[in-house]
Amino acid sequence: MLTDATCRNATCPSEKKRVRLTDAAGLYLEINPNGSKRWFWKIYGGGKERRLALGSYPAVTLTAARKARDAAKRKKADGFDPVQARKLDKLKQAMSEGETFEHVAREWYSKKSVLWSSHHQARELRNLEKDLFPWLGKRRIAELEPVELLQVLQRIEARGSLDVAHRVLTTARGAFAYAVATGRAGRNIAMDLKGALTPHKGRHFAAITDPEKLADLLRAIKGYKGGLIVRAALQLAPMLFQRPTELRAAEWTEIDLDGALWTIQARRMKRTISGKENGDPHLVPLPSQAVAILRDLHQLTGDGVLLFPGEKARSAPISDNTLRAALLTLGYGPEVQTVHGFRATARTLLDEILEFDPLVIEAQLAHAVKDANGRAYNRTTYLKQRAEMMQRWADYLDKLRAGADVIPFNRAA
Repeated sequence: MLTDATCRNATCPSEKKRVRLTDAAGLYLEINPNGSKRWFWKIYGGGKERRLALGSYPAVTLTAARKARDAAKRKKADGFDPVQARKLDKLKQAMSEGETFEHVAREWYSKKSVLWSSHHQARELRNLEKDLFPWLGKRRIAELEPVELLQVLQRIEARGSLDVAHRVLTTARGAFAYAVATGRAGRNIAMDLKGALTPHKGRHFAAITDPEKLADLLRAIKGYKGGLIVRAALQLAPMLFQRPTELRAAEWTEIDLDGALWTIQARRMKRTISGKENGDPHLVPLPSQAVAILRDLHQLTGDGVLLFPGEKARSAPISDNTLRAALLTLGYGPEVQTVHGFRATARTLLDEILEFDPLVIEAQLAHAVKDANGRAYNRTTYLKQRAEMMQRWADYLDKLRAGADVIPFNRAA
């Protein structure tokens, strides 16, 4: 057994690499020729000998070294590898020192955002920079408490933005999950806060789903007195029911009038960056009514790139506000019918009136759904069924507009 005096007076001759003075239960003091002295504990396992560093003498006294050895032995008895545990503790400490919420959150954002769409990138960054960093940015992420994040979210609620508060919580949840995974925080404090927020009802795009009311709207669109380009876009919006941006920015190179097919390139679809770069195009079969409208439109804009160029610059499409304003002039404000709402109109009536397979409808809407076996649905399948559906849908709209075959639609509230 070593004594403190032995440890204090121990030296290593210059001709030796090191001298080891053993204590008990694997503890020993290693002395180097330069005079440095360090404590180690021998560990045996798997037929190999390893050692655990316990600190330098005299900073770590003999008594302290024995206590550290005993603590490591208890950890080993509980099934933990003390060497790996020490390495992990050092790694966590190194990563957590000086790690503020803003530093970790920006690191998370830089890694994750490469797979997001530009819209999602902008929204997540806005959530961080506008609502989280001003209050939490300079705090060490490992020291943040749930109540601090809750106060931030309550400030957002106080300005009446309930949906934003929920989105900011989702952003914070992602940043904290990354902090936990990288050893900068012990737990995700955002996980338990959803129940603490004021519930909010998600906003849906207003959409007419009553056939008689839709018939009135279709007649109003037919009588639209504005520009011919906007009129064509209004006529196609309920017939093709694609997203407003996909319709407004359509290019003539995407349109095959003879083949009655509109091929929207993946880069213009609502997808992740990877989906935009590597995904398949979305195919929209064109009913005969749409082909007729597009042939007339081609005489106006076919010499350019865009189907619906704006008035100020033919290189830019008409704006979303242009179509909103056109609907408003017809007496249909955003609380009654939106351009995006035509998707819900079609989804509802194709299912409940024309009784088409929901999978075919979702495919035409470019929604990534799953089949019964859980496989991701291929957007480019069911093309034959979709072509039939689109023609029957256009015929149905014609009948509604003409005032014939209007089937009452009674749905429970």
